Amino acid sequence: MKKRAYTSLLVFELMFAGCSFLSASELPVQDGLPGPKAAQPQLYYYRSATSGNSTPIQCEVAVYGGTPAGVTAAIQVARMGHKAVLISFDHHVGGMTSGGLTATDIGSRESIGGLAQEFYDRLKRIKDFRPSEAEALYLKMLAEAGVPVLFERPLASVAHKDGRLISANLETGETIKAAMFIDATYEGDLLAAANVSYRVGREPANAYGESLAGEWQQVAWKHIYQFCGLPLSPYLDPHNPASGLLPEISAEAPGQPGAGDDKVQAYNFRMYLTDKPGKLPFPKPSGYAAGRYALLARFLNASPDIRWSLNYTTDPKGDGPVQLRNGDCNNAGSFSSDYVGGNYRWPDGTYEAGSFAKLPPPRRGLPVPLHQLYELREGIFQDHVNYQQGLMYFLANDPQVSAALRARVNRFGLDPQEFPGTGHWPHQLYIREGRRMVSDYVITQANCESKTNVTDSVGLASYNMDSHFCQRVVVQEDGIATVRNEGAFGQKIPKPFPIAYRAIVPKKEECQNLLVPVCLSASHVAYGSIRMEPVFMILGQSAGVAAGIAIDDAQPVQDVKYDKLKTRLLAAKQRL
Repeated sequence: MKKRAYTSLLVFELMFAGCSFLSASELPVQDGLPGPKAAQPQLYYYRSATSGNSTPIQCEVAVYGGTPAGVTAAIQVARMGHKAVLISFDHHVGGMTSGGLTATDIGSRESIGGLAQEFYDRLKRIKDFRPSEAEALYLKMLAEAGVPVLFERPLASVAHKDGRLISANLETGETIKAAMFIDATYEGDLLAAANVSYRVGREPANAYGESLAGEWQQVAWKHIYQFCGLPLSPYLDPHNPASGLLPEISAEAPGQPGAGDDKVQAYNFRMYLTDKPGKLPFPKPSGYAAGRYALLARFLNASPDIRWSLNYTTDPKGDGPVQLRNGDCNNAGSFSSDYVGGNYRWPDGTYEAGSFAKLPPPRRGLPVPLHQLYELREGIFQDHVNYQQGLMYFLANDPQVSAALRARVNRFGLDPQEFPGTGHWPHQLYIREGRRMVSDYVITQANCESKTNVTDSVGLASYNMDSHFCQRVVVQEDGIATVRNEGAFGQKIPKPFPIAYRAIVPKKEECQNLLVPVCLSASHVAYGSIRMEPVFMILGQSAGVAAGIAIDDAQPVQDVKYDKLKTRLLAAKQRL
């Protein structure tokens, strides 16, 4: 990959030239407040937006991404007296918090402050709330702050010059002009369009000296969800390698310990289930084929000694194979709701098989145009829907599943009170990791372990370093070919650790008016701790504070004085 020349710097005095800012009531927002347009009955990630509205929209801070970080960023900007617009890719706000993830990954409660704490206080609980309650509260808080929300506005392109974003052009034909931009997406689409450096996948262990980095790390999750250590044949005919691999097993070589690769930890849907009267049966997806779950069938019938928990377990003779409970249900097994290997092209549309021993240069730009990328993601999204709905239908109905286990699965079903516009299936795919920006400061495992500290904290992360599986491959154990999962870890951290302000701003020579609170500058290992919804709310609010200061002082985000930022953050009740 050739290194591209950095763009030259813009004289900052030109920042506000010709800009005029409209009040929230003046913005031409067709959808308006307090809520989004009614959801269509289909379950989809992307539909082309209707073009033709060429109305220019000017504001002070444009926040792209309806995630929890986008919501808190926009609210904070408005509370500081500046004009913010929140631009949502789809017809929802709240990301995973309103999309099914309500068994909140907290870490330390003491690390949560500011708008994140306000949100949970107003919900009256920090976990096990309903997704619809979360979205309703986000919309209420946005309305209270006077923040207009533009729904179903996919980004089409950006205009940038001399290291500054000038405008964001939406598929509807609208152009958003702003002094500051915040990329609050799970994927980092705005930062990539702005030509900011990023990575996708796993760094090799030698890149930052991380014991959890790369392939086949030996620190954590060594024996958990590995098919109970059984020598399961990966082949269609268990005794004939020439018969080919079972579905959902990669034909790629397993790789060497510590090597880096382009693989991304698995995604899933966080189903919201109930065992109460009125529950809805697990749907049979279009094109359902029981053969897709042949590996699971083989595992389910491999040994009468396996204890099926239908929940998390570390029992060496136990497995999920899925989590079933009232409320948010996650991946919990060797072959579970995580679609391992199904998401590699989601972040930026590309994937290169194999691995590497030396860290390659960061990527820049859009290797796949945005519209084409969205269409590609739509296909991946539907594949995830079919995979997970098919998995649940298989467990509930297939005769290869024992009658006792089928009966236990059928105690549960979809909750009729949630996700009515999408057949009661979550509308949000759990994008656990997309692009990760590469800035002047990269947060690594050493930060998580408090071996390295920072002096420009904008919030705390406190969850375990956590990754889900990245690949399912054939390995040799005692001379026998078997199937194993690889890439998961769940390593505790000693205490909450600070996130550096430098990690949420790009390199100054790349973009001077962009903040990135979600796809921030961190290694894959460190991102495993940071990537929690409360932390995104914290960092979104801090990005909003920094954007307001940068506007007030007419300076690049990289030049914001930390003493002033810290004072404002503490006043906003952030915990640093």
